[in-house]
Amino acid sequence: MELPLDQIIIRKRVRRNLGDLASLMDSLKRHGLMNPIVINERSELIAGHRRMEAAKRLGWKTIDVHVVGGRDKADLVEMEIEENTQRKNLTTDELAEAYLQLDRLRNPSLIRRIINWFVAFFRRLFGRR
Repeated sequence: MELPLDQIIIRKRVRRNLGDLASLMDSLKRHGLMNPIVINERSELIAGHRRMEAAKRLGWKTIDVHVVGGRDKADLVEMEIEENTQRKNLTTDELAEAYLQLDRLRNPSLIRRIINWFVAFFRRLFGRR
């Protein structure tokens, strides 16, 4: 569900410092919003303050939201805490492997380019996309 950004109410937040939003804004420009922000049934922000602020700075008028209902204030604060603490960053090895994979995909070898050309050719030839 999408909601206009100006209809989302921001009350007192656990996180006070949003930090540098430049890389998040770049990600939103390149890939869009991958995870909706979370609001309650009164359109009060529960989780996603940084995503919402980055979207505003990019000039977005609406944003995808997930609405949770039937929660008391303690539940909502707990959800905000959980959303900001229950992440696990990639290890150095995982990150290095991911960047190697990305580099191989963006810069395929000559053999991979030839294989990709044949696959695309036969898909067009036989009408498969």
